[in-house]
Amino acid sequence: MATKKKKKKVAYECSACGAAHARWVGRCGTCGEWNSVDEAKAAPTQASKERSGGTSKARPLREVDLEDAERLPTGIGELDRALGGGPVRGGVILLGGDPGIGKSTLLMQALAALSQAGNEVLYVTGEESASQVALRARRLDAPGALDVHILATTELQDAENALIDGSPTVAVIDSIQTLRDSELSNAPGSVTQLRSVASRLIDLAKRRRIALFLIGHVTKDGTIAGPKVLEHLVDTVLAFEGDPTHAFRIVRANKNRFGPAQEIGIFEMAGVGLREVPDPSALFLAERPDATSGSVVAPIAEATRPMLVELQALVAPAAYGAPRRVVTGVDGNRLAILLAVLERRARMRILDRDVFASATGGVRATERALDLPLALAVVSSLKDVPMDPETVAFGEVGLAGEVRAVPRPGARIAEARKLGFRRIVLPKANANTLNPDEKEGVELIPVQALAGAIAKMF
Repeated sequence: MATKKKKKKVAYECSACGAAHARWVGRCGTCGEWNSVDEAKAAPTQASKERSGGTSKARPLREVDLEDAERLPTGIGELDRALGGGPVRGGVILLGGDPGIGKSTLLMQALAALSQAGNEVLYVTGEESASQVALRARRLDAPGALDVHILATTELQDAENALIDGSPTVAVIDSIQTLRDSELSNAPGSVTQLRSVASRLIDLAKRRRIALFLIGHVTKDGTIAGPKVLEHLVDTVLAFEGDPTHAFRIVRANKNRFGPAQEIGIFEMAGVGLREVPDPSALFLAERPDATSGSVVAPIAEATRPMLVELQALVAPAAYGAPRRVVTGVDGNRLAILLAVLERRARMRILDRDVFASATGGVRATERALDLPLALAVVSSLKDVPMDPETVAFGEVGLAGEVRAVPRPGARIAEARKLGFRRIVLPKANANTLNPDEKEGVELIPVQALAGAIAKMF
């Protein structure tokens, strides 16, 4: 009797979110995309000729050579700050941001500086031609830019050969979504292709000790496109933020295995590329209006860097029925909560009005320490009474209307003092923990409740 042949099991995968399906469906049940489910083909298990062959052994941490984490300062102080001191040899950095925000420009400036310092660098472009990249390099007028090696390709195997044969110290892949593994039949940018391309490049970078930058596309929500596993594979995830209508750009480290996360670097877009902004507080407050209601200055603390930003609010009658809430640079959900707290706990009639709020200068300010200044800005606009121009405020507001302590109050106060502010509205719990040096030269106004803060300010 003939034996029955076992049927080969076929798996299906969504190219938009990476969700696995037992059978083909027209619409992915996880992300809701139509016609995105295709047959998943596993990548070939061909071992690399340079792989160690499984001979690695565990060893005590005291025997680990710290030179394995050798840093390569780019000479761009703000980028090095975001990276914790510069890229690390063998480290992989994923940089994401909106189209045209300056990702390629920034990394070309970094490669030019590294090349000028005597490092071998490589730029792999799959989105632009070599001549387009050369035009950008000449426009930047950066010493060392024309010594950068360029490879225009969309084939993963070409990029791998260039990394192996050229032995660069630093390399840039622009962008990871454009490379395709010719051994797979999926379209470039699909989940299967991204996983294969990223894992092979990361494995090669770590074995050859190459500091590798991967530029990634972003979705309409501003998150890096592709499977979340891509962010887990790399060592550092940088987000390039900024309003295209403003000249300011912020590079934020959302993840960093070699330094502090949430560290930021600030740049200004100019005709010859990105310029560093070493004193962002003065720049963000340069055009602050005098004696205008709805404007409050708030000190924010991004990782190790405090800076001052101006929060503005405008309260107007709801002319079109349902009240509107429009925000730019601040968290819209937090604004909705603060309006409810003001209505219920501070007896302010505001829920039936239009409220517009923004952080000026293109900054994205979302930490909880901005609750108190944002609420004060709303009240200032509602009452049409300006805040004292020499006053800053910070603190988290709870649902009961209480003002809660926030981290690093001393650094916030020091930054405000440096810019000439003399009055600080802060949580009482933070005021009780300050030492005498941190209180020097400023008047502290500790508050426990939002209603009390409003009574003291207005």
